[in-house]
Amino acid sequence: MSVATPYLELDLTVVRARLVELRAALPGARVFYAVKANPAPEVLAAVADGGAGFDVASPGELDLALATGADPGAVCHANPVRTPADVSAAHAAGVALFVTDSGEDLAVLAERAPGSGVLVRLAVDEQGSATPFGGKFGCSRAEAAALLGRAGELGLRAAGLSFHVGSQQTRPAAWAEAIAAAAAVTSAAGLPRLPLLDLGGGFPVRYREPVPPLAQFAGAIRQAVHGCFPHDPPELACEPGRFLVAEAGVLHAEVVRVSHRHDGRRWVYLDVGRYGGLAETEGEAIGYRLRTARDGDPSATAVLAGPTCDGDDVLYREVVLPATLRAGDRVELLAAGAYTASYASVGFNGLPPLTVRCADTHADTHADTHADTAPMGAAR
Repeated sequence: MSVATPYLELDLTVVRARLVELRAALPGARVFYAVKANPAPEVLAAVADGGAGFDVASPGELDLALATGADPGAVCHANPVRTPADVSAAHAAGVALFVTDSGEDLAVLAERAPGSGVLVRLAVDEQGSATPFGGKFGCSRAEAAALLGRAGELGLRAAGLSFHVGSQQTRPAAWAEAIAAAAAVTSAAGLPRLPLLDLGGGFPVRYREPVPPLAQFAGAIRQAVHGCFPHDPPELACEPGRFLVAEAGVLHAEVVRVSHRHDGRRWVYLDVGRYGGLAETEGEAIGYRLRTARDGDPSATAVLAGPTCDGDDVLYREVVLPATLRAGDRVELLAAGAYTASYASVGFNGLPPLTVRCADTHADTHADTHADTAPMGAAR
């Protein structure tokens, strides 16, 4: 009996394999999994079992992380936009490492989390990323140096620096450039040594287009650290999210209707859309590969849209799909394990949140399932 769509199927074997790959590429680096990427308890348990900690952004995410049995010392509160109550709750739970990027937040940390370690987040070049942060986070080099000095004056511990080069970043040089900026701040702050450098997340995965292998990013990072901190390099940390979970997920959907509309185009409506977890299709930033049982049939372009009564619920304005596709057909969106379930609405248009089904499968079997068998969905 088939399972009702839409639902997200997650292969925990892939999550574990990606964590092993990351730890091998960056040996010795502390890993804080970005809970926001996929907060399924089974995913968090797999990450914790693999020895990683957690990057949390709210009391709710902290509760999920600690529910795995994680040591609060393995948790970094990396969201500098938080309330004083959030800081107090994290400090009371034992969290001792916070990311900050402003004097205002630093003052709150001094009052609500005295003695804690702080990582000052640098604003860096996000060119090459699919979803940049748009200037919302980070501070200038001069501000970062000042905050590092101010932390000690307020009774906090200047633990180091952090940055984020943007999500789905395809330029290895982005990390090298940011590491050079961190070295400049370390010098400007007069620190004899930078204790910890948090490289953030952003490591890309393959959607429709290939991306450089992780080894290229790790090589650029190692070379930059060696060149910028030749005598006493900092301990490294990273905050992977998409890299660990995206390729572990397949989003199963069903065609609601196929219509040839007054604009002369074929419209294909799925039972899941922007409000059901596919928020990253906004601006077509993320192009999921699509697979159907009719792949191999003659194909044609179509508009792919979601089911809600909202004009913005359009995924792709021009995508190639089988010309024979009809209502009731299943459509699979590949590499959809990141930022889908966590972005899904809890009830827009009365539609329920996205169901998540987790399982362990043999790694080779999963690789076959996600093999490049020319899935449909290439954008024109």
